[in-house]
Amino acid sequence: MTPLKRHRFIPFLLLFACLMLSLSSGAQRRRRNPASGRDTLNVDTTLVDTLSVDTVAPKKKQPLDAPVAYEANDSIVFTEGGYAHLYGDGKVNYEKIEVTSAVITMNMDSSTVYARGVPDSVGVETGTPIFKDGETPYESKIMRYNFKTKKGFINNIVTQQGEGYVTSEESKKGAGDELYLRRGKYTTCDQHDHPHFYLKLSMAKVRPKKNVVFGPAQLVVEDVPLPIAVPFGFFPFNSSYSSGFIMPTYGDEMNRGFYLRDGGYYFAISDRMDLKLLGEIFTKGSWGLSAQSNYNKRYKYSGNFNASYLVTKTGEKNMPDYSVTKDFKLSWSHRQDAKASPNSSFSANVNFATSSYDRRSISSLYDPNQYSNNTKTSSVSYSRNFPEIGLNLSSTFNLSQNTKDSSINVTLPDLNISLNRIYPFKRKNAAGDERWYEKISFQYTGHLTNSINTKDNLILKQGISKWNNGMQHNIPVSATFTLFKYFNVVPSFNYTERWYTRKIEQSYDPNAAGNVKRDTINGFSRVYDYRMGIQVNTKLYGMYKPWKKLFGDKIEAIRHVVTPSVTANYAPDFGASRYGYYKTYQYTDENGEVRTVEYSPFAGQAFSPPGKGKSESFTFSLDNNVEMKVKTANDSIKKVSLIDQLSASLTYNAAAETRPWSDLSMNLRLKLTKSYTFSMNTSFATYGYKFDENGNVVDNDRTEWSYGRFGRFKGYSGSFSYTLNNDTWKKWFGPKDDSNSGKDKNKGNENEALEQYDDENTDGEEEDKSGLRKTEAAAIDPDGYMAFKMPWSLSLSYSYSISEDRSKEINKKTMRYPYAVSHSLNVSGNIKLGSRWNINCSSGYDFNTKEMSMTTVNISRDLHCFNMSCGLVFGPFTSYNFSIRAASNLLTDALKWDQRSNTGSSVTWY
Repeated sequence: MTPLKRHRFIPFLLLFACLMLSLSSGAQRRRRNPASGRDTLNVDTTLVDTLSVDTVAPKKKQPLDAPVAYEANDSIVFTEGGYAHLYGDGKVNYEKIEVTSAVITMNMDSSTVYARGVPDSVGVETGTPIFKDGETPYESKIMRYNFKTKKGFINNIVTQQGEGYVTSEESKKGAGDELYLRRGKYTTCDQHDHPHFYLKLSMAKVRPKKNVVFGPAQLVVEDVPLPIAVPFGFFPFNSSYSSGFIMPTYGDEMNRGFYLRDGGYYFAISDRMDLKLLGEIFTKGSWGLSAQSNYNKRYKYSGNFNASYLVTKTGEKNMPDYSVTKDFKLSWSHRQDAKASPNSSFSANVNFATSSYDRRSISSLYDPNQYSNNTKTSSVSYSRNFPEIGLNLSSTFNLSQNTKDSSINVTLPDLNISLNRIYPFKRKNAAGDERWYEKISFQYTGHLTNSINTKDNLILKQGISKWNNGMQHNIPVSATFTLFKYFNVVPSFNYTERWYTRKIEQSYDPNAAGNVKRDTINGFSRVYDYRMGIQVNTKLYGMYKPWKKLFGDKIEAIRHVVTPSVTANYAPDFGASRYGYYKTYQYTDENGEVRTVEYSPFAGQAFSPPGKGKSESFTFSLDNNVEMKVKTANDSIKKVSLIDQLSASLTYNAAAETRPWSDLSMNLRLKLTKSYTFSMNTSFATYGYKFDENGNVVDNDRTEWSYGRFGRFKGYSGSFSYTLNNDTWKKWFGPKDDSNSGKDKNKGNENEALEQYDDENTDGEEEDKSGLRKTEAAAIDPDGYMAFKMPWSLSLSYSYSISEDRSKEINKKTMRYPYAVSHSLNVSGNIKLGSRWNINCSSGYDFNTKEMSMTTVNISRDLHCFNMSCGLVFGPFTSYNFSIRAASNLLTDALKWDQRSNTGSSVTWY
């Protein structure tokens, strides 16, 4: 070293020594934070001039903007150089930043923190660092972080973003909370240490709760890299309601070629409404657009809207088989909350499509339930109640469409008006007993309708004259009186009036269709009729106490209630010429005989005209009810219904010249269980059959009773259904638990059984608060083995009908036709093989045609990160479909594989 440099170096040493002496005089103080109850560290670097009291050096700027709070369960050790070592679940807090780890080392001078885990006795590292900035946690093995710059290096980071997890071997945290990753992974598998699948990211940038942008990435499944790579990618993590693109699906269709469908954009318009625009395109020129919207206003209304437009091109252009069809579909569902308006309601359920839409739409071709349904119905209804005057208005718009023959039936509008029952003679300030005339009351109901039946392509071309319309008014007057304390007498009078806007006159014309000329005369027409009657009914009670030596003491009593009723009705003959409801015209047939044809100018309209003939009818009815009271195990009384209803009704018309007796109608209703009631409605013909002079079978004028027979059984139809599940055998054959006799131990349907199984989670897995699965010990049965449960359900539905087979010859001796029995059995079932396998199936059998109905089998498997499903359809629409896709909602449309058969060629359209 030269002398000059040596002289320059000596003053520098003296200056450095003075500076160190002044720094050593600073005090490092520890104080208790009363708010948190933890130790806080504050470095005081005040420099004091010992030579002069008046001269004080200024304070240096604090390195941090807030105190650092720290704690540890084991110990805190301070070492030279401004280091603090925290052992045993250490925690450091600075503003919104929190670091927890088994071992934490802080450098007070540089405001840095170093955290790491420690290995346990078997070498497993525990207490690894968890860094939390606000609400975003980061897990790692080793971490270095600077509180002042808010930057750091994190090794083996694990952070959850949205539905997925981002891991990286090396990462750098920026000042804006962003993370820069190298050799990272993205997966939605909660086993992020060893995921079932992941995207291997070469480099990536993570913006917490916003998005991830990454460079070249490769898909890895079960540690096997697949030849599937992307040059770049973007994953949004918005937890709020937001718009975004919708990934399309792809496939191949036999007639239209390769396609991309159900791709588009989702618009998050507001918290109450959204809009989804989708499109589809085929390589042979076909295309389609659709718009779907959902809306919901809490406590007001909710609904959805869907509109689709398809342009289908088949064949080659300029060839004979080339065709272009245009179809559309419109569906709308609207529901009003019951609390929104107590006096009015509005609802809509619209489902309209052109007749060829279902055969063109790809969605319909893959859904047998859609293309096998030939009928579509729509309705829009509005009702309004005026409680102050007792008036109710309800209007509906109905549309029924048959896609098989393109016919359509529209009713617009269909208005109903009703007025609450009014007692016109009731006194406002009643005193004493009620007078007999105060019991007289009347109501009013009105019905206005306007409808048309045509083809769907002609609906807009029909004029007003083609619509069928009319209005009907009904005014019933009645009263109820008590006679001799036990009989109820109910006289009644009913007036009905119909309004027509046209009538059709008929005359004979050999040049017209059917030799009948029909002239439509527009104008207002009024038609009315009335009838009066009186009913007398009472109730008879019978009590029976069974003999205890024979039936025991559990049966308290059996009660039988009989309700006989007799009703007499009278109506004049409105077919008489003075009313003008029926007219006649004459013609001469080919034999020279004069024929008279009777018709009604108002027939075939919205409301039928009054019937012909005088009526003086007497109706006899008998109703029975049988109940039993029994004692339960806790000595309480329980009511059991033996026969809920057994009724019979028969009518005699004194004004009829022939066959005055009606058929005997009977009804039986039994309450077998709390959830199932057996009902049977049938009738017995009063009059039998006979042969006319030509040998044909016609109705006889003699009753069956005159032959000593009860009546001819005309037929019956009904259905029966029952569901079997795991608890069925226990309920039938297992021990009875009297303490729970009042509870319904048998769930009785498959959904509750499966929900119970999912809650119990028989594989010993459940979810914690973070949504991750954690393993618990499996359930053990009383014998010490692992409890075995396999939830299943089987629903059986049996439909049957018995009727006379008029296609066969009658038995000449008994004058009875043979009976034909038609019955079918439908079966649907569900079984869960473990907690991840689920099998659903449905089928049926027609015993008359001896054929199976359409059979479907659906198998699904929960692959933890993926969902796999397979559907098979057997029968007239044989097809299959297989799908495997990611379970995450974020990746379900992007990471999937679908394979379907083309069922379009197997459907026959008429």
